[in-house]
Amino acid sequence: MRRRLLIVLIVAGIGALAAFAVPLLYTTSAERTDQFVSRRTADINRFAELALTGSDQLEPEIDAHADLYGDAVAVVDAAGRPIVSRGDLDGGGDVAQAIDAALRNQRQAGPPDIRPWSSGRVLFARPVGNGVEVSGAVVLVSSRGRAAADVGRVWGHVLLGVLAVAALFATVILLLVRWVLRPITQLEHGLRAVGKGVIAAHVPPQQGPSEVRTLLASFNRMSDAVADSARRQRALIDDTSHQLRNPLMAMRLRMDMLAGSLPDEARDTYASMVAQAGRLQVLLDGMRALAVVDAAATELAAYPATPSACDASATVLERIDFWLPAATARDVTLVDRVPAEPIPLLCADTDLEQIVDVLIDNAIKYAPGSTVTVTVTARWSSGRGRVTVTDDGVGVPPGELPRLTERFHRGNHDLAGSGLGLAIAERLVTNNGGRLILETVTPHGLSVSAELPAGERPTPPAGNTMPAGTPVDGGRGSGLPGLQRPGRTDTTPTVVLPGSRRRRARRRDDPARATMRGAS
Repeated sequence: MRRRLLIVLIVAGIGALAAFAVPLLYTTSAERTDQFVSRRTADINRFAELALTGSDQLEPEIDAHADLYGDAVAVVDAAGRPIVSRGDLDGGGDVAQAIDAALRNQRQAGPPDIRPWSSGRVLFARPVGNGVEVSGAVVLVSSRGRAAADVGRVWGHVLLGVLAVAALFATVILLLVRWVLRPITQLEHGLRAVGKGVIAAHVPPQQGPSEVRTLLASFNRMSDAVADSARRQRALIDDTSHQLRNPLMAMRLRMDMLAGSLPDEARDTYASMVAQAGRLQVLLDGMRALAVVDAAATELAAYPATPSACDASATVLERIDFWLPAATARDVTLVDRVPAEPIPLLCADTDLEQIVDVLIDNAIKYAPGSTVTVTVTARWSSGRGRVTVTDDGVGVPPGELPRLTERFHRGNHDLAGSGLGLAIAERLVTNNGGRLILETVTPHGLSVSAELPAGERPTPPAGNTMPAGTPVDGGRGSGLPGLQRPGRTDTTPTVVLPGSRRRRARRRDDPARATMRGAS
C-alpha cells in the first residue's frame, strides 16, 4: 500500500510540475528568439535606410554592429555587386539566394525558436528601396550561439527550480504518507502479534488521521477482549479438570471401599462404574495436558525460544524400555530400529518423550497381538529427522486418517481412552517446528511419524564415516561425547518378544543376519 500510494502521488506531482515547467521552457525560448530576431531586423532596416539615402553613417554603423554581435553584413546594389561588406559571408548558395529574393522584394520566413542545443547561423535579407523600385539589398548573417547560451541558462534556472520544488514536494509526500500509513503499519504488526498469541498486544492510538486513531483504539479494545477471552478459556479448562479431580478421586476411593461388600448381582454394574470412572480420569488428564500444550504453543509463537537439541536415539530407547511391560501384557512385539549414533533433534527431551509415549501407547492399545516397530532416522542433507512407530494391526480406513488427530476422536475402537493422545502429540510436534505424518501400511497396519528439525550432525569417530545425506537407520551403539546414551553399549538391532527375558547379543559377520532377543 505504501509503495502504491507513493507511486500515485509522485506521478501526480511530476505531472503537475511538468505541466508548469514545459510551457515555461517553451515560452522563454520563444521570447529569446523574438528578441534575437527583432534586434537583427531593426539593425538591417537601419542599414537599408542609410543605404537608400547614401548616408556616410552606413559603414560606421555596420562596423559597430559587427564588432558588437560578430555578425557578417553586406550591402549590394541592384546588380548584386557588393557596396559594403563586413565579416564572413561564405554561406554557399543560401546567401546568393537570399540576396536574389531580396532584390525581387520577396518576404523572408522567420527562423524557428532557439533551443539550448541550437547551432549554426541565421540569414536575414531586406531590399533597399520601396516596393516599386529596388536599388539594392542588405544581407546579415548572425550566429545562434549567444542566443542559445542565454536560452540554456534560463532553462537551467527553471529546471533547478523545478528540481527544488520536486524535492520539497517529495519530502511533503513522504511525511504525509508516513503520517497516514505508519499507524496502519503498526496496526498490521499488532494483528500479527495477536495471531501469534501475544497477550494484549497494543498499538499507540494517538497518531494519524482521526479516523485511523479511532480504528487503533478499537483494535486495542478488541485485543484486550481477545486476550481476556483466551485467558478465561484456558483457565476454565484448567480449573475444570483440576476441580473435578478431587471429587473424582473421592468417588473412586469410596467405590474401592465398597468392592468387598457388593452382592454378586451388582458386581458387573460396579465394574462398569469403575471403568467409566477410570475413563473420566484419563479424559481429565488429557484435557489438562492439552491445555498446557496449547498454552505452550501460544507462548512459543509469541516469544520463540532458542531450540535445544536432544538425543532422539537415547530418548526412544528409554521409552521402549518403559513400555515393554505393557507390550508384553498386550502380546505386542516391540522391534526397535534405532541407530548406533546419536540423532540430535531440535526438540525438548520432555516433549519428545511425550510424543513417543503417545505413539507407542496407541500402537499397543489399538493393535494388540501385532508387531510394533520403532524407527529413528535422519536426513542430514535436508536437516530433518523422524521418529516412526509402525504396527501391523488392523489399521484404519484411509478416509479416517485425517480425523485421527481431531480432539476426542476415537474412531470405532471400543477401548478406554480420551481421544486426545494424537491431538496432544501433533501439538507438541508443531510446537517444535515439525509435522505429524499418518500413513496406512500395506497390507494392513498404521504408521505414525513425528518429523522434527535435526540439529548439527555429530562428528563420527575416525575411520567410521558415511557420505553426506546417507539416512541413518538401524543398529544400537554407544553415543558420542555430549550426547551419551545412559547404560547403552549395544551395537545391534534388537527385537523384544513378549514374555521373554531380554538378553544382549552381537551381530554376526553376516550383515543380513540380525541378533534378536528371543523367547527363553
